[in-house]
Amino acid sequence: MLAVRMGWQIKGRPSWLEINSCDQAEGFGGQILTAKIFANQITPKTLYHEIAEIFSHPGTDLKELLDERFNMLHSRIRPLTRRQPASSISTESAPPLDFHDEDNTNDDSSAEDIFSAFLSHLFPDDAPSFHGDPGQRLLYTSPRYGDLEIMVPSYPGQSERRSTEIAVGLPSEDGSVNTVDEGRKLFAHFLWSAAMVVAEGVEKADTLAARGELDADTAMWTVRGERVLELGAGAALPSVICARAHAAAVTITDHPSSPALTGAIDFNIRRNLATTETKVTSHPHKWGTLESDPWAVAHRGTFTRIIAADCYWVRSQHENLVRTMNWFLAPGGMVWVVAGFHTGRAIVAWFFETAVQNGLEIERIHERDLIATSEDGGEVRREWMPEREGEGPENRRRWCVVALLRRRE
Repeated sequence: MLAVRMGWQIKGRPSWLEINSCDQAEGFGGQILTAKIFANQITPKTLYHEIAEIFSHPGTDLKELLDERFNMLHSRIRPLTRRQPASSISTESAPPLDFHDEDNTNDDSSAEDIFSAFLSHLFPDDAPSFHGDPGQRLLYTSPRYGDLEIMVPSYPGQSERRSTEIAVGLPSEDGSVNTVDEGRKLFAHFLWSAAMVVAEGVEKADTLAARGELDADTAMWTVRGERVLELGAGAALPSVICARAHAAAVTITDHPSSPALTGAIDFNIRRNLATTETKVTSHPHKWGTLESDPWAVAHRGTFTRIIAADCYWVRSQHENLVRTMNWFLAPGGMVWVVAGFHTGRAIVAWFFETAVQNGLEIERIHERDLIATSEDGGEVRREWMPEREGEGPENRRRWCVVALLRRRE
């Protein structure tokens, strides 16, 4: 059994994290083992080693579990510091004597955020479908490109005054479309795990190509010299990685009502792509709105790579999404489809049916485990199945489907 408690600073921020284990079944005899993690000294990797050391006693396999899980995809993301208002909450536990005031350090994450980022290592079946909070900045650690700062789009209508936020979410008297309400339905105010799958694939392909070790399986993710379009981009992490991987051009799109278009995408471009030669642009696009959109008309059939990561939970938009894919796809181009099962498996299967019925073909498809890796550090895969007996929310979240689509000749 793991128990967690935090010590609190006078300002209400967590100053240390304490992890306790009491497990008679593993031979601890009821002994309580404690690890104190100090917020001003910690990194995710240090946290891993601290926990692993505490639990590396004979009779427990927790250290082995952590060793196996540490390199999983989700460990690339951790939150950056969020400014929090001062608090008058009293404390029962004072910080240690060697504690350094958080305001006077360069620490970029609180103990709370660090432990939250590490939960998926301790509870691997509970893989997160998304990361970050609306408006939060995340640090994406890339083995090839270093640390990238990614801003999560704000929640539509987010403001300092809650009454104002509620008001802008109400239907207008004249019956017009409320763009704030429409934006909230897009769920762009998260960084979805499917986007991380695309980013990792592109980065791996770029790494292996540079070494002259690119294999046929990884070659599907190559973007060097390609013209890339991302649909429903949100935070646009895949687009950022594609630009770093030397795509010829990257176009980032999202629904006109998306909060991503009001600052997050521009921030992520400026912060991470200032020195890249790739031409990167962003543009609003509503799926299925093609002939009447001058921008869509001007770019018809020009993209050799199209990214659509976790864009499938609204079944009524599947046909519009496929129309958009067909419209922008260049001859010989490919579409990357990556989708988690957080809204169920059936909705994803319906998309593939719609795609095939409307001129696309599935060149390759598989399911990927978002948590486990093989002995050589590779992906754990299984066959894609439109239905899987005995599957439920408790065990499907760690899986996603990855597919490569092309236009049927």
